[in-house]
Amino acid sequence: MKVKHNIVKGFTLLEVMVVIVILGILGAMVVPNLMGNLDTAKIKTTVSDISSIEQQLKLYKMANYNYPTTEQGLEALVEETDIEPLPRRFPEGGYLPRLPMDPWGNEYLLLNPGENSNIDIFSVGPDGEAGTEDDIGNWNLEEFR
Repeated sequence: MKVKHNIVKGFTLLEVMVVIVILGILGAMVVPNLMGNLDTAKIKTTVSDISSIEQQLKLYKMANYNYPTTEQGLEALVEETDIEPLPRRFPEGGYLPRLPMDPWGNEYLLLNPGENSNIDIFSVGPDGEAGTEDDIGNWNLEEFR
């Protein structure tokens, strides 16, 4: 009669450690590439949003002969403003259904008259402060395309 021995096969601690080291090396190579792509995607989204807002502002100007003032802000594209000068024409539903937020969670801003162009439409960028070198606006979109 033969006796069966239960042999348990498994991984040694050394084998597990080698796998963990390999996964760590792969992670160190992949994560920075993913983070760089995320930053690029945020900038591309901002460029697209500003271009769309700029187009809607041109339609606003065609209907009302002027761009909204800084005080009226970009909200004048969403809801009819009661701040002077009042718009002559305002379409049902507005020029935009809602204002997008930039990818860093900040509002897009409008300056009329602008400091960099006729009107400035811009995101304050990742630092959240206006007037810094990471601002993305309709005057420097080509740098980010």
